[in-house]
Amino acid sequence: MSIISRGKELAAKAKQSASSTKHQKNPDDYLLALDIGTEYVKALIAKKGKGALKVVGVGKAHEAPTNMYSGAIADIEGVAQTCEEALSKAEEMAGVRANEVVIGIAGELVKGNTVSIKYRRADASRPITDAEMEKIIHQVQQKAGERARKEVALETDNEDIEVRLINSALVSLRIDGYKVSNPIGFKGKEVIVQIYTAFAPLVHISAIERVCDELDLDLVTVAVEPFAVCRACLGDNTESNFSGIVMDIGGGTTDIAVVDDGGVEGTKMFSIGGRSFTRQIAQKLGLSFEEAEKLKLLADSPKVKPEIRKKFDAAIERNLEVWQSGVELAIEEFDQMETLPGQVLLCGGGAGLSAIQEILATGDWYKDLPFSRRPVVNIIEPDMIEGIENMTDRELDHTFVTAMGLLRVGMDTIAGAPENGSLKEKLSRLLKN
Repeated sequence: MSIISRGKELAAKAKQSASSTKHQKNPDDYLLALDIGTEYVKALIAKKGKGALKVVGVGKAHEAPTNMYSGAIADIEGVAQTCEEALSKAEEMAGVRANEVVIGIAGELVKGNTVSIKYRRADASRPITDAEMEKIIHQVQQKAGERARKEVALETDNEDIEVRLINSALVSLRIDGYKVSNPIGFKGKEVIVQIYTAFAPLVHISAIERVCDELDLDLVTVAVEPFAVCRACLGDNTESNFSGIVMDIGGGTTDIAVVDDGGVEGTKMFSIGGRSFTRQIAQKLGLSFEEAEKLKLLADSPKVKPEIRKKFDAAIERNLEVWQSGVELAIEEFDQMETLPGQVLLCGGGAGLSAIQEILATGDWYKDLPFSRRPVVNIIEPDMIEGIENMTDRELDHTFVTAMGLLRVGMDTIAGAPENGSLKEKLSRLLKN
């Protein structure tokens, strides 16, 4: 039986289950988020509506070792099968099959940067219009796209590689040196716009689209995963002044985003995640990969003998040093910021490794970076995410935060910005999410 056949059979079962309830559930009232990671696929089904998104279905399935490579899909059929496994669990819990899906993307070839452009207006006395801002934003996105294409071409040694815009968000806007949130109606000569844009190779996007086709799902949008986590932290308040460094530590990659005063300054990724720690544990302790993974998850348990814990610490010590260097190098690239935010927020499976939390909280990695003081380190827990409620009996932890952020990005895309928005909301209609 093909993936599509199984998907249709599952849809029929979900429909039958829904019809047996007192009120028929409409699939269009629900949104699915798929966090396709190197180690796991996580699925969340949430009910749309005014107010908070309500999570009604949760699913999780383990990836085969060859399905993903450095955060990107390497085996479309294999990933589709794992997604279907996670989906079936979420749909059984929710009693409905969602048609619309938002999927995350990560990996070193995903380029998220803040680009600035200076635009001199011919007539400073004429108020700025929507059409003029659309022209300016298009110029910024073109400039950012060419920069991303050159970076990916250099890293892949492929001059002909194509990239596609994934996410775009306003960081800051100044008119004649005066900072504004909504430029429409202002007069002035010089407009300086900073916009966060994220691009990914077309081959990666196409792989995600193929997975959606296999599962018979309507793709609402693809979102850069650290951007989605930031979006979750910002919540419903478009004027949020949230600032922080967000680290999503997955199985294959560590994804870092910096948010300053509610604006995403950029996203960086490097290919060291939880799986590299597991390999070291397996090698040093003579364990299988599966045994090493179990030990990694139980390392802080009192059930682990002291001599085993000592070997465990020695096994991951070198990896910790390399991972810390990756963090420093990634954050160094945010050279447009005079001072970095004073808090580091962790999520993803690797965030549960106490050694990672400890090295960030007590190490000297921050001293050569523009911090005003040692940053405070915390794990992002789902109950910290505003506007998303878990209505299931399944307890969600920090490993589901990325999927929650994907739900938020999906709703942004579906709903668009309110027509009566007064500040960033009105301008965001001109940005492609």
